[in-house]
Amino acid sequence: MKISPAVATSLAGSTDTIVALSTPRGRSAIAVVRLSGDDAFAIGRKAITPWPTVIRRVARCRIVDYRGMTIDDGLVTTFGHPESFTGEDVVEISTHGGHYIPARVIQALIRGGAREALPGEFTRRAVLAGKLDIPQAEAIGDLIDARSAAMHRAAIEQLDGGLSRRVADLRSRLLVLNSLIAYDIDFPEEDDGPISRERISTDVDQLVDALKSLLATVPAGEIIRDGATVVVAGEPNVGKSSLFNALLGQSRAIVTEFPGTTRDAVEGVIESENWPLRLIDTAGLRETSDVIERMGIEVSERYLKQAHVVLACGDNAASIERTLVALDGKTEASRVVVRTKADLSESHVDVADVEVSAEMGSGLSALLAAVDFQLTSVFGSAIADAPLLTRARHIHAITEAKDELSDFSRLWREEVLPAPVAAVHLRAATVALENLIGAVSTDDVLDRVFSSFCVGK
Repeated sequence: MKISPAVATSLAGSTDTIVALSTPRGRSAIAVVRLSGDDAFAIGRKAITPWPTVIRRVARCRIVDYRGMTIDDGLVTTFGHPESFTGEDVVEISTHGGHYIPARVIQALIRGGAREALPGEFTRRAVLAGKLDIPQAEAIGDLIDARSAAMHRAAIEQLDGGLSRRVADLRSRLLVLNSLIAYDIDFPEEDDGPISRERISTDVDQLVDALKSLLATVPAGEIIRDGATVVVAGEPNVGKSSLFNALLGQSRAIVTEFPGTTRDAVEGVIESENWPLRLIDTAGLRETSDVIERMGIEVSERYLKQAHVVLACGDNAASIERTLVALDGKTEASRVVVRTKADLSESHVDVADVEVSAEMGSGLSALLAAVDFQLTSVFGSAIADAPLLTRARHIHAITEAKDELSDFSRLWREEVLPAPVAAVHLRAATVALENLIGAVSTDDVLDRVFSSFCVGK
């Protein structure tokens, strides 16, 4: 969705040719330097020889400084406007990695007339050129930051325009409502008669329900972004740390035969089939006079209050029962009852949901499936029909639109205000959605969106 020319031209420096390193700094096999702007080709010709003759075809070239001294032997690809990521002429130079060579290449291009790009400026230009809308641009940042399959899926859906299409459709429906009310106000005595108040109310209620459906994805979106907190809880020496290490696949928690070894919470990140999990190994739950151990237990209790799922662990029926009693009043999270050390006895414990052996590696897949089931039961599917709201900006805009529509609905039904006054809420709801997708945008909105981007993006 294109942004108005007035907004585009108001951006200071928007016509400059910019350059930045688009790969991480440091020792690596290759580095990619990106150059974009009206003068990209002219500036590039000063530092690249021979100049590539075919657009979008990789060419092997020398990159030289202002004296003609070779900096590196690299690969160069040119992209002509408007068929490029930024909608401008773009040059991408692949050099050998490291600190020195990419810095020299950037220095040569700056000397040729480019300036160093600001954080997110390449993607910002793509938005201004109509290549992406704002939620799609944010999805690029989410893809880069993705640490789980669930976050990757959500970012891909948003990059494909899932959220943008949903919000644009709601905005279109709002504009129709605005036009109906405006028509009724301006032409109250037309042959068709006044617009049915019930029709307006029904349409508004449907829009409010649609916005509520989007907001219902917020808890799942928060978990996908930050991970579900899964606390391993139980008495000392029942195998909590061994289970933690087995799930994590490495020895992060100290495992000994002595009770009270874990004095503080230890955290690791893993994935179930659908959800990212922040796995927390905690101090054993028991009464103790040891001051340091008591502090560790207090830390455990704080994590229990924050938990989405608690693994209630014990190595036999009695210890499981004691763990369940100890958890009473300390957490409202879903529980998966886990019998640990299942390899030490063939007897089955009826109270346990899952039986595992950290030593043998058995039952771990079943345990993760049980955690997955609990999260999906409470928070819905991580692969939802509606796009997931994972950013505070999106949540704020959808909440504002929903609240404005709810206010309009109340005033419309009660008929306490004239239609033109009540309709102000419809316009406010429309503006909230427009700000979300960038149909109407301002510099400060764009500044907030791209402030966290890396420079080369």
